[in-house]
Amino acid sequence: MRTLAVLLAPAAALLLLSTAPAARGQAFGLSEISKESKECIECHKKQNLVIYQQWGSSKHFRANVACYECHSADKNDPDAFNHYEQWISVLVTPKDCSRCHSREVGEFVESHHAKAGRILGSLDNVLAEVVEGNNAFRTPGFPQGNSAAAVNGCWQCHGSQVKVLPGGRLDPATYPNSGIGRLNPDGTEGSCHACHTRHSFSAAQARHPDTCGKCHLGPDHPQKEIYEESKHGILFFSNEDKMNLANEKWVVGEDYWAAPTCATCHMSATRTQDVTHDVGERISWNNRPPISIRPEVSDAKMGLRGAAIPWQVRRDNMQDVCLNCHNKNWVDGFYTQYDALIELYNTKFAKPAGDLYALAQPLKDVQFAFTTEADWAYWELWHHEGRRARHGASMMAPDYTHWHGTYDVAKTFYTHYVPALREMVEDGLASGDDEKIKAAQALEEKLNQVLNSPDHRWFVGGMSEEEKARRSQAADEFKSRYKN
Repeated sequence: MRTLAVLLAPAAALLLLSTAPAARGQAFGLSEISKESKECIECHKKQNLVIYQQWGSSKHFRANVACYECHSADKNDPDAFNHYEQWISVLVTPKDCSRCHSREVGEFVESHHAKAGRILGSLDNVLAEVVEGNNAFRTPGFPQGNSAAAVNGCWQCHGSQVKVLPGGRLDPATYPNSGIGRLNPDGTEGSCHACHTRHSFSAAQARHPDTCGKCHLGPDHPQKEIYEESKHGILFFSNEDKMNLANEKWVVGEDYWAAPTCATCHMSATRTQDVTHDVGERISWNNRPPISIRPEVSDAKMGLRGAAIPWQVRRDNMQDVCLNCHNKNWVDGFYTQYDALIELYNTKFAKPAGDLYALAQPLKDVQFAFTTEADWAYWELWHHEGRRARHGASMMAPDYTHWHGTYDVAKTFYTHYVPALREMVEDGLASGDDEKIKAAQALEEKLNQVLNSPDHRWFVGGMSEEEKARRSQAADEFKSRYKN
């Protein structure tokens, strides 16, 4: 554990830097740069000029908080090493940041961001380690090898489990790494400089949507691209010079009003809410799983304090942000539309697809993920396309909601998933294996039930005459309206 005593030396008194209420945290400044940090600076401003310059433009510099105050270590720390007669660590963890920023760290460690490293045991990592990768990447910490696809891909956003080698060196498969859910040697989860990039640790940079885009983009969670398509993103990039991003007090409706950023909606202050570093406090749907669930449900599974925060409270928190620029009718209308899209996805595709997938498992010859067409189709249906549809609706990006979302969900369901399941039924019935025949019959019964339901019966020619008439009437009315 890093000791507070070494952080405070040699200053005798601490100067409070802010007159903000104590609830905002206890950040302070030193009366002068410590002797230990002066020694660091003397060398590093020659060897690492860029780092020195970045620190020089930071609030840390103005508070006389320098190298030693952040990197000092106890000699018994697992990642400590002796560097010119001082015990230091390369890693600066949330525990270290909490010396001065306890409120922010307390919120962060209870967030889904801090738990992002838990992906290491999920199907995402099975893809990167087995399907995409191999064990050819060998390091001292991984003598049996590891997958370069996981190391350079998944771990760089979600965080690696940092392994310490003799002498305090960090295993090269696990560091450098600034993944937001990094598993640190001191037992903490997370990395503050995933968003506050060292060594400037700029609030303005963390408020910019490009910062979130390091991880929140791509086929399975394209929030950055969704934001850019939305009117919010269009307004931001048209009015970036009016956003006042570097202002100390950054309150929407007071310090800026041209556009919201990711931080505005999910983290930053309003006139009635403080800044929060728990990005789930304003989210009323968790759209990450195969079926969208309320956030308190997922928080309970992770043992987070958010388990006690109902989704209605979180929605009120977000609507408080929205109401700075929109009226209540607009906000209520948006959430009505958003909830309808989640209900559509959940009931028409996600729940029946999940039920069918469970029934298909006994028919697999190899009991491992991603070995059949049905495995891949189901995975992309919820993990890629379903997420795009749901996130697109949540952030008002119509192209992602439809063409990259529900269109692709439907296409995958009807042209890949259903045919793959039918093939599994056919193979199971012809297998001569009593257990597989029984499983195939159960899957076939459920598939027929799903496809003959009101949501899907059009696909098997079961659309009712009444429904056909409504469709025909709608088409005629459309043609009549625009015939001239």
